[in-house]
Amino acid sequence: MVPELSVVIPMYNEEEVLPLLVERLRPLLDAMGTTYEVVAVDDGSKDLTAVRLQRYHREWPALRVVRLRANAGHQAAISAGLVSALGDYVVTIDADLQDPPEIIPEMLAAAKDDGVDVVYGVRNDRSTDTWFKRVSARAFYRFIGLMSQTSAHADAGDYRLMSRATVDAINSLPEHNRVLRFIVPALNFPSDTVHYKREERAAGDSKYPLMKMIKLSLDSLTGFSTAPLRLATFAGFGGALLAVLLVLYTLISRSQGHTVAGWTSTVAIVAGVGAVQLVCVGILGEYIGRMYGHMQGRPTYFIAYDSMTADSGAHGPTDTPLPGQPSMEQHSAGGAAVAQPSAPADSPSADTGLAGDTPLEAGLQQARSSSAQEPSQLR
Repeated sequence: MVPELSVVIPMYNEEEVLPLLVERLRPLLDAMGTTYEVVAVDDGSKDLTAVRLQRYHREWPALRVVRLRANAGHQAAISAGLVSALGDYVVTIDADLQDPPEIIPEMLAAAKDDGVDVVYGVRNDRSTDTWFKRVSARAFYRFIGLMSQTSAHADAGDYRLMSRATVDAINSLPEHNRVLRFIVPALNFPSDTVHYKREERAAGDSKYPLMKMIKLSLDSLTGFSTAPLRLATFAGFGGALLAVLLVLYTLISRSQGHTVAGWTSTVAIVAGVGAVQLVCVGILGEYIGRMYGHMQGRPTYFIAYDSMTADSGAHGPTDTPLPGQPSMEQHSAGGAAVAQPSAPADSPSADTGLAGDTPLEAGLQQARSSSAQEPSQLR
């Protein structure tokens, strides 16, 4: 059965906030009176996020766990969730509870009543953010808007509701290193906004330090605008014009017998021209790097496990089975099959070991499952 609503939540080392998230999200969705699924995308967490997700999945059937083989980044995790989501409407929200899930019903109602494809969650109160973050965010969005002519909301992050048509359009795009907060507005689908107050992080640490924000800014700029290339061209023309004027000045000064300022001016000019050249080369390198990555065609993420396919018994070529039921392990001891119970599925050791199974271990697990149904001699 296809759910009406899918909630996609990227997660990376969110073991501390996960219980609070489930405590607020589950009663809310149950009370909406609609069919739903929650797609939790574990972005290669190194803590106990994967273990806790498996436990909540056994208690909450609507919670679907998708685990990536390695950390691929926040935007890639959201993309993996969009590919996996089945709902007619899809909400993307972070796990830190800074964006309150309580406005999801309002988003869904706005999409249905107004007949729009996208409903953005816009922060009308960011007092919980630092002064630097508020100022830098507004300056960045204005700069991207001028460079790329996009209409992205300055106070809208990755908290939004999208129709199935919007999600399918995003999934069909071939580009890598997506920045969804600019891709979605660039599609220019009918949209609406819902305002809310941004809260403080409920638990844990921020997963977007300064360096990741800088990388996101570069991906946004080079992914949506050719203005930096034109800037490099204008800088090149400006440098050439300055060089011509300098030559003319030198020739005229020499013909009149004037001495030209020597070492200081020469070093300053050479340094200035060199700086312009380095900036231009760097900008060109960013675009060439993006083209190189696109030509390679390497996926930005690999799905290691999906609880939906695991529960149905169907696994894809990159899936790692994570059995959630106790099984009997058979070991060969002196030519005789010895049955030994494996660790209970609810135990931490079982969950931790299952989260990192290799393809070989996956094959062994399938063999154990078949041997549990038809006991046989292992050779």
